[in-house]
Amino acid sequence: QFTQQYQPAACKFHHTPCKDPLDKLFTVHGLWPSNFNGPDPENCKVKPTASQTIDTSLKPQLEIIWPNVFNRADHESFWQKQWDKHGTCGSPTIIDKNHYFQTVIRMYITEKQNVSYILSKANINPDGKGRTRKDIQIAIRNSTNDKEPKLKCQTKNGITELVEVSLCSNYLGKNFINCPNKTPGKTRYSCPTNDIHY
Repeated sequence: QFTQQYQPAACKFHHTPCKDPLDKLFTVHGLWPSNFNGPDPENCKVKPTASQTIDTSLKPQLEIIWPNVFNRADHESFWQKQWDKHGTCGSPTIIDKNHYFQTVIRMYITEKQNVSYILSKANINPDGKGRTRKDIQIAIRNSTNDKEPKLKCQTKNGITELVEVSLCSNYLGKNFINCPNKTPGKTRYSCPTNDIHY
């Protein structure tokens, strides 16, 4: 699951407010291996060579597409947490830490799996207007070979906002697939049919 968070909404619903200026963009939250059935893998064991330091040539791009929106002075601890919890479980597809981050850069920039870009192609822009879940899903499906994304919304003071979008692909990351819905029914992160703000 290639999960991206809308910075203003992520900060609005976080337990501590964000201190730094926000971009009205979806940026990377993480690339998370998952299972169709059962719990998703987390904190897997890796070979020592797979845990090298992050290549400094990757950092400028990562700071743009994968910022720590809650503390922009410390991107690396966020990246490390995502690697430790999720990236380590991507083997054998993900070879090592740098391959994990290179894969995210490739998906977001080169392959244009950037949710802000995808939504803007359908004239869905971050203007705070309410949208239907169907319009958001269709816009995304038009860029993912008609595959179902996973949406996460949250509500505060009667206003529901789109917080995260996950795009799912097969284990090689080459073909989009429908995202598994592991929480059928209504949860606190469910997106309503209408009036989703972005």
